[in-house]
Amino acid sequence: MICCKELSYLTTATGTSSALMLNADILGVKKSMNESSSRPFIFINAAMSADGKIATIERKQTRISGSLDFDRVDELRATSDAIMVGIGTVLSDNPSLTVKSAARREKRCDQGLDENPVRIVVDSMARTPVDADIFKKGAGMKIIAVSGSAPKEKVKGLSKAAEIIVAGEKTIDLEKLAVELKSRGINRLMVEGGATLNWGLISAGLVDEIYTFIGNIIIGGKTAPTLVDGGGCLGEFCRLELLSCEKMEEGVLIRWKKR
Repeated sequence: MICCKELSYLTTATGTSSALMLNADILGVKKSMNESSSRPFIFINAAMSADGKIATIERKQTRISGSLDFDRVDELRATSDAIMVGIGTVLSDNPSLTVKSAARREKRCDQGLDENPVRIVVDSMARTPVDADIFKKGAGMKIIAVSGSAPKEKVKGLSKAAEIIVAGEKTIDLEKLAVELKSRGINRLMVEGGATLNWGLISAGLVDEIYTFIGNIIIGGKTAPTLVDGGGCLGEFCRLELLSCEKMEEGVLIRWKKR
């Protein structure tokens, strides 16, 4: 049985916290395990309130975790090949999805990588604004995944700032997209929401692990998004195995593995 333990985040002699070192080690192992797979190792990272909400009823981003968790997320980004979000997250939060730490960006460059991972938007109808922050902030490749039904003019406009992948006719075929990303050298894929994309990936059996930081706030609202929305399970549930549970600041960090 794995018990929830307090995470002290003591800094090692190298200046890196033991928890962040563990993140990097875990992802390194998963990368090697997935090198022979047809798709990347895919993990979801999210922060949610004590009542399971990831945003308000207005679907506005809410600060749930603190500085230690922000730094943990930055390390996950820096050690991933790509970061993926759904179009709803882009429209509501306008994230840049960049690595914040200058030292981590420099380390990536020293390894021959772009300073930021590839940034991917799952956007079936090409609704991503051409002035979105992912285009304006931070160097690195951007990919917009669209369906065959996306308006041609919108796709053409986005193609000036990002690579376009067509996966699926009316909606995004996430399995096809995952295989295509793997063929482009993406072995570790970090997913940062939203709830609809999370459901799509989980229901398709494409998620390997889930990190959830549970904060000490209640958001409420029956229409406020949860970690996973979508159609929901009617019969067979997605079963998880608890890997770790750690107290961090005023919340709890839980890591799950899909059975």
